[in-house]
Amino acid sequence: MRKNCCVEFRPREAKSTRASPVETLPTSTKISMRGALCCECYNRRVNTILETIRVVELTEALAGPYCAMMLGDLGADVIKVERPGVGDQSRGWGPPYVGSESAYYLATNRNKRSITLNYDHPRGADALQKLLSTADVFISNQPSIASLRKRGIDPDTLCAKHSRLIYCSITGYGFTGPKAGMPGYDILAQAEAGVMSFTGEPGSGPLRYPIAIADMTCGMYAAMGILAALFSREKTGRGQFIDMALFDSQLTWLANVGSSYLNANAVPKKWGNAHPNIVPYEACRGSDDKYFVVGVGTDALWKRFVQVLGVEGSLGSDERFQTNAQRIKHREILLPLLQNIFRAYPAAAWLEKFSAAEIPAAPINTVAEVVEDAQTRSRGSIVELEHPAFGTAKSIANPIRFSNTPVSYRLPPPLLGEHTSAILQSLGYSAEDVRAMAADSAT
Repeated sequence: MRKNCCVEFRPREAKSTRASPVETLPTSTKISMRGALCCECYNRRVNTILETIRVVELTEALAGPYCAMMLGDLGADVIKVERPGVGDQSRGWGPPYVGSESAYYLATNRNKRSITLNYDHPRGADALQKLLSTADVFISNQPSIASLRKRGIDPDTLCAKHSRLIYCSITGYGFTGPKAGMPGYDILAQAEAGVMSFTGEPGSGPLRYPIAIADMTCGMYAAMGILAALFSREKTGRGQFIDMALFDSQLTWLANVGSSYLNANAVPKKWGNAHPNIVPYEACRGSDDKYFVVGVGTDALWKRFVQVLGVEGSLGSDERFQTNAQRIKHREILLPLLQNIFRAYPAAAWLEKFSAAEIPAAPINTVAEVVEDAQTRSRGSIVELEHPAFGTAKSIANPIRFSNTPVSYRLPPPLLGEHTSAILQSLGYSAEDVRAMAADSAT
């Protein structure tokens, strides 16, 4: 597991006149940043990709926070603007809780600083505008354009005021179309984009994927769009508006199924753990009742597969199973025969045999098993950061592995408003101003 390291993170001097993120942090937060780079990396001083980029995030729940966290992993200074006293709604999405924070919130909010602002009050609104004047990227998930205009933070207003700003909106349906402005949730996107209709076992009702895939996908596409817009700005000198929607993002999950319908008018059906175009390619069960998966994607693999099973003279020579097309046609006959064979040995024994023959197969791990898996550990895929309230905050690592500009893990998910005073003072507000804004937030 990646843990805090032995040296304090020291960002290189920024090219802009903006105060360094570290310089504006209280000492306690600097301590929590220890170990962003190990000694070897610090001596080499490999810079992160986005370390001179500031992101202001005014989002809640999952898609927006996940997008902003990925940018933070790439080195951006991410400032999370939250409602006083309440904050991101996901802070309360528990149990489980870790200290005062929900585990849900901890999943998508590392590498950020938190500021609480009552931007419906003139002083808070002014502070938000000052903060936005220092931003390279603004991420919002407010679907009401009228609400944004009322506060002077709509795309037209901000992009006209700050020509280099990249404004990314993440909503349920975007700002165009008949559903523009309507609230969006992951389950709605999964349902409306067609994915639930063909998810599940044959004969069952529609099934929601248990992870918020619409939110996650939209967050990833949003981050991709922001990176592309930053690259475009290097060439044009201008930012732009990015209109992201959960519905659009979930629609991309139709992938080959969507292509089959659009180009061949093939209506998708439910396959459970099976594959519509490859046989065998699904979950199997050993004699110990433990499940594993196997994927025989080519006819050459099929020949090795039947050898491992010891059935070259029976299934291996049966004309009904010689090609993948034939195996698809006769899957209802083949699969029960294979399952009877698998009942001869425990799952681990089959996996060992398949590994030796280089046949794609894997155990079906529990979450507890995968976080302790040797591959997970060797890839440093679990991040541990010191948290000021409860010790260690753990999260799944960013999967991007750069050779020269690695992602960095500098800050644990912030407490609500943890960095308000430091950020406001970096914008030129006095201690008295900060106290006044805190009083505004309390009313």
